[in-house]
Amino acid sequence: MTTAVVIVGAGSGQRLGSALPKAFVPLAGKALLQHCVEELEKWDSSISLIVVVPDGWSEPARALTAGFPGDITIVAGGATRTASVRRGVAALPEGTSRVLIHDAARALVSREVFQRVTEALKEGSPAVIPCLPIVDTLVTRDEESGATGGGVDRDALAFVQTPQGFDAKLLIRAYGDVSGDFSDDAEVMRVAGHRVDSVPGESRGFKITYPDDLKRAEALLREHQTPRVGFAMDVHGFDDHSPLNLAGLLWPGEKGLAGHSDGDVVIHAIVDALLQAASLGDLGTHFGSDREEFLGASSEVFLQHARGLLADAGFQVASVGVQIVGNTPKVGPRRLEAQEKLSSLVGAPVSVSATTSDGLGLTGRGEGIAAMATAVLSRL
Repeated sequence: MTTAVVIVGAGSGQRLGSALPKAFVPLAGKALLQHCVEELEKWDSSISLIVVVPDGWSEPARALTAGFPGDITIVAGGATRTASVRRGVAALPEGTSRVLIHDAARALVSREVFQRVTEALKEGSPAVIPCLPIVDTLVTRDEESGATGGGVDRDALAFVQTPQGFDAKLLIRAYGDVSGDFSDDAEVMRVAGHRVDSVPGESRGFKITYPDDLKRAEALLREHQTPRVGFAMDVHGFDDHSPLNLAGLLWPGEKGLAGHSDGDVVIHAIVDALLQAASLGDLGTHFGSDREEFLGASSEVFLQHARGLLADAGFQVASVGVQIVGNTPKVGPRRLEAQEKLSSLVGAPVSVSATTSDGLGLTGRGEGIAAMATAVLSRL
C-alpha cells in the first residue's frame, strides 16, 4: 500500500495582499508551501509528494522542496482549485493506493492530523476529512434586508479542513464521472455515491486567506518556538543510615540523604524545574510524602513520570543545568559520569557543576546537600 500527498498551491495571493502566489507568501521567514513540506518530512518521508503550483512557478517550488527525501513531482495548476486537483491526481505515481489532498494555505496542520486521516483509510474508509465542531451560534440571514432567523442546529454541522484522504482508485474514478467545480474533494466523492467519514481536525489547521490570518499564524509559530524555562532548588539533610544516591549515581562510603524516596536531591531539583517550566505543579504535587508507593523509591521513577507528563502536555526537554552545593562528596572526579547518567535519564543534555557555600548555612556546616536546576523545554 503506497501513499501520496497532493499539495494544492496554485492560488493567487491577492486576498493576502501579496504579489506572490499564495503558496509562496512568507510566514515567519518560510513560504507557506515550505511549512507544509517540512511537516510532512517529520511525518513520513517515504510518501510520494505532488505539488501543484501556478504555471511558471515550478522551479521556485522545486527549490523550496529540495530537502524532501521522498519522490516529488511538480505540476502546473489550472484556473480553479478543482482543475488543479485534477492535474495533481493525474500525476499520482502508478500503484498509489491512498492519496491525501492538502491545501498549502493550511500551512500549520500538524503531522498528527495526517496520521489520523491515514489510519482511517487503512481501516477501510473510502474518504476521510478532518473536522472541527462549530462553537458559534448560527443563524440564517437575508442578504438584501439583513434580517436574521434562528433554528440552525450547529451540532449537526462542522468546519472542514485538509488533508482530505481517499482511496486513490475511487477518487480517480469519481473525478472521471463528474464535471464542474467543487469546493473540496470530499464533495466529489459524495456526488459519486461514496460515504465520507471524519476524524478530529485541529484549531491551528485554519486556512490562511487574509492578512489577519497570516498574523494569527505568525503568533502561533512564535508561541510554539518560544522556549519555556523553569528553575528549582531542593535541599536534603544527611542521614547516617542511608547510602548516598546523588545525580543518579551511588556514592559508596558517603553519608546518605534523608527523604521519602532515595533522597537524590539533584534529580528532585531537576524534576521540580521541569514541572515548573511546563506549569504542571511541583514535586510535592505529584510525588508527595503521603504517596506510600514512593517510599524508598528510586528518584529515577520521578524523572520517567515527569517526562511522560511533559509529553502529554506537548513539551520535550531541550537542556538542563544543575549545580550541586555541599562540602561532600567531591563531585569533580565523577562529574562527567553524572552528566552522562542524567542526560540518559532526562533524554536531553544535562550539565553538572558543583560548589561549596564557603562554610555558610546548612551545606557549609556539613548538615546536607542542596541542588539548583534550570530546565529549558521546547514544544513537541
